[in-house]
Amino acid sequence: MLREADLSEAGSISQLINRAFIVERFFLDEDRTSPKKVRELFTKGHFLVAEDGAGLTGCVYIEKRGSRAYLGLLSIEPKQQRSGLGSRLTAAAEDCARSLGCNAMDLRVVNVRKELPAFYHRLGYVETGIEPFPPDANPKLPCHFIVMSKPLA
Repeated sequence: MLREADLSEAGSISQLINRAFIVERFFLDEDRTSPKKVRELFTKGHFLVAEDGAGLTGCVYIEKRGSRAYLGLLSIEPKQQRSGLGSRLTAAAEDCARSLGCNAMDLRVVNVRKELPAFYHRLGYVETGIEPFPPDANPKLPCHFIVMSKPLA
């Protein structure tokens, strides 16, 4: 089941995100987020979550930025990755952005996660630029963000 998350779920969402992003430990040796950071995101945008009888299985963050929306923190429980849930959550995020009046969705992926651009290409996203990785993140490898976008019309 997919639904909008509630602020009271910030801790569970943070735990899910950190489990899903453990694959990034090869270049970034820290948790991806915290309950505090998730609560801060709730003040600017929305989280959609997927759940089953055992709890949260996926989440995605959507933030309206003018006529565009930003998709971030797409996270799937590791045992459920490659099940199609990420694609379903992305489609739900796009529907949410449309309902907010947005005409495009933007996202960023880190270049050292080689599988991510291909995943988003399959969903209709195209590369539109690059952005620097935050220097205070202290990555173990040189990296940058690949910016991708998709029209929602």
